Amino acid sequence: MPRIIAPLAALLALTTAAHAQDADGTALRALGDPVMATQARGGPAIGFTLGAGVSSKPEYFGAGDNEAGAALTGELNYLRLGGYTFGNPDPLFQPQGFGVSGSFRYIGERDGSDELAGLDDVDAALEIGAGLSYATPVYEVFGNVRYGVIGHESFVGEVGADLFARPNDRLTLSLGPRALFGDDGYAETYFGVAADEAAASRYNAFDAGGGLVSTGVEFGASYRLNETWGVDASVTYDVLRNDAADSPITDDDESVSASIGITRRFTLGF
Repeated sequence: MPRIIAPLAALLALTTAAHAQDADGTALRALGDPVMATQARGGPAIGFTLGAGVSSKPEYFGAGDNEAGAALTGELNYLRLGGYTFGNPDPLFQPQGFGVSGSFRYIGERDGSDELAGLDDVDAALEIGAGLSYATPVYEVFGNVRYGVIGHESFVGEVGADLFARPNDRLTLSLGPRALFGDDGYAETYFGVAADEAAASRYNAFDAGGGLVSTGVEFGASYRLNETWGVDASVTYDVLRNDAADSPITDDDESVSASIGITRRFTLGF
């Protein structure tokens, strides 16, 4: 999921969405079924979901230790505008078929202190882009491309798939692989060591190239308490690959991230 197109990206994600936490910050990703427009009666209306919780994630990409933090999520589910309805107003709706979506990820800043002393600070980044998905009641596959409109100003791509189990109409369990790709600018930002940084730190100079950054698997659980409230949780195991794993900054190329939070759905009419 650039900042200018955020309203458009949001409009393209007007169905029940899935969200995932990034390994170094809060991720906002909306994945939905095809954006269906049907004639509707009544004034403008919007349905969206906000979530808040706690997370455990690496202190930075390649860190050997995790840190606790906040987990924030957001989904745009439904919009009625100009006599047409986009998405589905049913809070328990399960998306199916091809979908176009917005994709967003926030990566927190990296402070050049402690073991990173001598390295330049890395500013927080906001990635915005779009993606495609195909969903059935049993599985979903998706791919997203994002650009860092703030921070690294580079392109990243993400592909993944999930298998679903639904013991009842309110509980959804998911499990599937993930792969993250980044261009040279992205790899150099988070895994490279410039000559002047090497002179001021304990690290050797390292020119990180783009390509496959990481692969992993994610387990998710989503429980709808009622049509308004829910509980979402996820556990992600990631392994850094190629130059990301070989970087002198990387203390551990394996990481486990987890989050749990409460979600609240809002429906507003105008």
